[in-house]
Amino acid sequence: MPGLRNKHLRVPVSNEEEVAIKAKAYETGLSVAKYMRLVGMGYAVQSRIDNQAIEQLLKINADLGRAGGLLKMWLTNDVKVKIVGRYEIEDTLQSIRETQTVMLSTVLQLQKNHT
Repeated sequence: MPGLRNKHLRVPVSNEEEVAIKAKAYETGLSVAKYMRLVGMGYAVQSRIDNQAIEQLLKINADLGRAGGLLKMWLTNDVKVKIVGRYEIEDTLQSIRETQTVMLSTVLQLQKNHT
């Protein structure tokens, strides 16, 4: 029966290896036993953190799109530019810059986690 797991394997590891294995299991959202079983069977285990980072980047990208669309609307509509004013446009540009900074930070952190 494939689902019956009544055998245990003992694998000696160093303190550093234990910490690293537990951290990798945590990153995937799996128990240490399940993580070790999947890795030992040759399965690629996808990091849960990577998925969270990708979702965050998608949200940031959507925020940038909305801010850019609003700015474009203001700049192509002379009446709106007069109503909205220079300060609101500058605030929107600053918001876009801040969002880009957050996005870059997220990308660099994701890259750092994979090196």
